[in-house]
Amino acid sequence: MSAPAPSTLAIVDAEPLPRQEEVLTDAALAFVAELHRQFTPRRNELLARRGERRAEIARTSTLDFLPETAAVRADDSWKVAPAPAALNDRRVEITGPTDRKMTINALNSGAKVWLADFEDASAPTWENVVLGQLNLTDAYERRIDFTDPRSGKSYALKSADELATVVMRPRGWHLEERHLQLDGVSVPGALVDFGLYFFHNAQRLIDLGKGPYFYLPKTESHLEARLWNDIFVFAQDYVGIPQGTVRATVLIETITAAYEMEEILHELRDHASGLNAGRWDYLFSIVKNFRDGGSKFVLPDRNAVTMTAPFMRAYTELLVRTCHKRGAHAIGGMAAFIPSRRDAEVNKVAFEKVKADKDREAHDGFDGSWVAHPDLVPIALASFDAVLGEKPHQKDRLREDVSVAPGDLIAIDTLDAGPTYDGLRNAVAVGIRYIEAWLRGLGAVAIFNLMEDAATAEISRSQIWQWINADVVFENGEHATADLARKVAAEELTAIREEIGEETFTAGKWQQAHDLLLQVSLDQDYADFLTLPAYEQLR
Repeated sequence: MSAPAPSTLAIVDAEPLPRQEEVLTDAALAFVAELHRQFTPRRNELLARRGERRAEIARTSTLDFLPETAAVRADDSWKVAPAPAALNDRRVEITGPTDRKMTINALNSGAKVWLADFEDASAPTWENVVLGQLNLTDAYERRIDFTDPRSGKSYALKSADELATVVMRPRGWHLEERHLQLDGVSVPGALVDFGLYFFHNAQRLIDLGKGPYFYLPKTESHLEARLWNDIFVFAQDYVGIPQGTVRATVLIETITAAYEMEEILHELRDHASGLNAGRWDYLFSIVKNFRDGGSKFVLPDRNAVTMTAPFMRAYTELLVRTCHKRGAHAIGGMAAFIPSRRDAEVNKVAFEKVKADKDREAHDGFDGSWVAHPDLVPIALASFDAVLGEKPHQKDRLREDVSVAPGDLIAIDTLDAGPTYDGLRNAVAVGIRYIEAWLRGLGAVAIFNLMEDAATAEISRSQIWQWINADVVFENGEHATADLARKVAAEELTAIREEIGEETFTAGKWQQAHDLLLQVSLDQDYADFLTLPAYEQLR
């Protein structure tokens, strides 16, 4: 008697979308189902391990490099696989969601790489998940165009040799995709995003002279990198492409991962192409992990924590040294400024700050960096051109002058700044405005001339939580309390209502966003991720 056929994925509680049958084919869903069967149990174990490690940090208020992997760090013989041609020059990378207009603009932007984002810059509505996949395939097939219904402006792709190389970012391990289930169990969003993209596009990208390239978000340990490596090995065998075709760049955006950079590269060495320094999620991770650590771990206003802060310098310089020691690209952080069409003076000041930031990264040894807007591509390009010249990267700069002790990465109290009342107001304002847009399906949102994504909302609510629980006293004498946060949030909601008008306010999700921000900022039981309770409200 033959074995029963394995269960197939069910599409649950989802309105049909135009052309979804091109993405949700039987063969693609069978592949995602197999990924789920093979790897979700290990993912679940690793999520539980995160909780255990957090509890250990709460007990000790410290972190160190891992003694059990000292031999990996000490072995100078290993390197990551050489970069494929399409990822050898990464001097400027643009980030953004995979809606149709952004897909065209990002590919045309003049950046070397586009981080096509299904994670922090994309609210995971079913429409964004499925149609984002369709937009990328349409772009590879050169059958994508877009006409803005408001302006009438049309968008189309430039010639193939002018387009950015796509590096796709799936969701983090903590998120589920409730609309795809196997035997009543939701598939992890990471496996849905990776699986659909890889299955449809791996061979197509090889035929274009590129390959399936990925950014891996919110990694917390080398064991999580090992899981991704095993997924890559399985996936390449499944579709019949050579091992090592996949390339992954890991975001070092958690404090625990900062202590395991070499181990992460080692686990992925046949598939690794670099590490990236992600600022806001990194700060969020510090607050989350050391929230019981007392006043020495209290961060000042987020905008006061620049990349020149001593503990941020330690993190970024260690990242460059680690990458170049192992033959990997070191990619710098985000320039999030959004140019104003009305205020030339705002632009002048901001462009000078962006230039200084990118100059510093290039001189520190980074091989490339991120921007959030096409207008910033030339600025970042000029900074890296000035240092790289005709070279595609500067991996030959080994930065052997860099020496980082374990305590340097968590020396928060070296900052000569503290929380301010204006910082609280800004955290509340950004948090409400971002969450409202996210609940409407927008993951990348321009707020106060900055492109904000889920990471900025996370640091905003985490700082409110931390300041209240640390009983911070602001410079105006006011104590950070739950009542003060509620008062500021109510004032912000009133100001928004007056700014946008009653009709627009009522049509939005402002009260819902206000309530959710206060929930995750004031609950004693700190939510691991804002997007977990937010996803329950996303329709």
